[in-house]
Amino acid sequence: MLIKFPKDDKYFSWTRHIKNKMIFYGLSEQKIRSVLKSANRKEEGIAPNTTAVMKRNDRGKKKEEIWVMYTFVSQKSRNDADKNAEQRGKIQRNSALSPRKSAAQPQLRMISAWRYPGVSKAGKEIPIPADILNELEKNIL
Repeated sequence: MLIKFPKDDKYFSWTRHIKNKMIFYGLSEQKIRSVLKSANRKEEGIAPNTTAVMKRNDRGKKKEEIWVMYTFVSQKSRNDADKNAEQRGKIQRNSALSPRKSAAQPQLRMISAWRYPGVSKAGKEIPIPADILNELEKNIL
């Protein structure tokens, strides 16, 4: 099975962690975007300044939820990253030719995604599998 990884654009920034989880759980970019667009529930994420959204994914008797955790990236931090990349010589930017990113729309940094078997209770701690929680604590937190 060939997997097409999502590319960073002006709306989304994808971490390596979420790309790995997309492979592990068999989630596509379109499935993650649909969870964001029409979430059944929204909770505070376990990491600071993060949000987790959930969408039911029931098929017959099999009950499951798909969770996506993200955070907002400010315009300032994106511009700083662009400047650092320019200084390292990785990006050649001609200000007259390249469109400016609008400050009104923050970019979403996609952190993690997972499938949760069953039905979780609203308002309780988000049911994150132990392996994902350990990896998040090592890499992100």
